[in-house]
Amino acid sequence: MSSPDHCPALVLNADFRPLSYFPLSLWSWQEAIKAVFLERVNIVSHYDRVVRSPRFEVRLPSVIALKEYIPATRRPAFTRFNVFLRDRFACQYCGQDFPTPELTFDHVIPRSKGGRTTWENVVTCCSACNVTKGNRLPRQCGMIPLSPPFQPTAYELQENGRLFPPNYLHESWRDFLYWDTELESG
Repeated sequence: MSSPDHCPALVLNADFRPLSYFPLSLWSWQEAIKAVFLERVNIVSHYDRVVRSPRFEVRLPSVIALKEYIPATRRPAFTRFNVFLRDRFACQYCGQDFPTPELTFDHVIPRSKGGRTTWENVVTCCSACNVTKGNRLPRQCGMIPLSPPFQPTAYELQENGRLFPPNYLHESWRDFLYWDTELESG
């Protein structure tokens, strides 16, 4: 790794679980070092990389754990991204998976027919299905969501987020990202 900018730190809560799986809770090396000096975190693992100043040098942390536990919010924010995450980035009409830029959302009961923009009435949808369904009720067009819309818990969103690992996972992170998977017996 040529630049420390390619050395983010995985941030764990005080219970050694990631603060977030999706997006993965990462801090820049600068934020991690600052938190270490402010004694807000414990270093769990390091990179083989050192940064120096005129007065000292420090190994960059690859995994840090907060000293104080931060409870997860019980009710996640109603956002477009969280709807996609709840529905696992799959169109709820055709069942196909899509990258985020190719997704939209659909009001199961259209707003023009009294439907509201709530967890219980919005589903992830691809553009083609959105155009096909249009401004009709599900029974009018024969397009029933594969999973009924619901308000997820923060835990459910975190569990769904674990299904979509980021492109880069440092080896020191693996023990903390999949902490409840079964270990291979040898």
